[in-house]
Amino acid sequence: MNSNSAERRTGRAAAGLGGLCLAVVLSACTSAGDPRQPTSAPADRAAPADRATPADRAAPATGASGAGPACTPSVDALPAPPAGYRLVGEDVAVPDTPVLSAGDSGEADPAARLFAKWGLVVRAGSVVDLRVAPGWQDRARLGWGGAGAPAATVTVHACTPEGGQAQWLAFVGGAWVAQAACVPLIVTSDGQTDRVDLGVGAPCDTTATPHPATS
Repeated sequence: MNSNSAERRTGRAAAGLGGLCLAVVLSACTSAGDPRQPTSAPADRAAPADRATPADRAAPATGASGAGPACTPSVDALPAPPAGYRLVGEDVAVPDTPVLSAGDSGEADPAARLFAKWGLVVRAGSVVDLRVAPGWQDRARLGWGGAGAPAATVTVHACTPEGGQAQWLAFVGGAWVAQAACVPLIVTSDGQTDRVDLGVGAPCDTTATPHPATS
């Protein structure tokens, strides 16, 4: 009788410990500061943060066959760009917010003093080149997924997911600037070049005449 009671108490203690461990694991997996956690839209995933995290600079993955250009690591697959995003050309969507919140990045590069974290959405199967406009190379940097260190020019390869059902992929990263500014970006995909202005820490003049893309 005493042996059975001891076994039951031991079993309850083990179950309690197992539940505690599971709770700890789940809380770690859903940390608000982890940009890799699933959310309803890339806009949530790309909430502004003061500093870039290692996940923002994940190493690029190769395709399943190991051949061809490296795939940029994505964090979500979507049927369409989410609410709060606007199209740039046919293959890229960026946040439609007037000002992207920016904070101290901790970067040594003076052109990357402030960081605004935002998700880039790219049509699946596209290879997109993004760069800061001429004259901004010493004032702004970009980076998503496998971009590595912030750079004035970034290429994002949105490899088509297995099954091919997703039409768009979301990438975590953002923009770095020397100081808050309206930053002009040049986006090139499938031979088409477009320009978009993003308010990084400061709004853009919405009344200004749109600029033509600069090669």
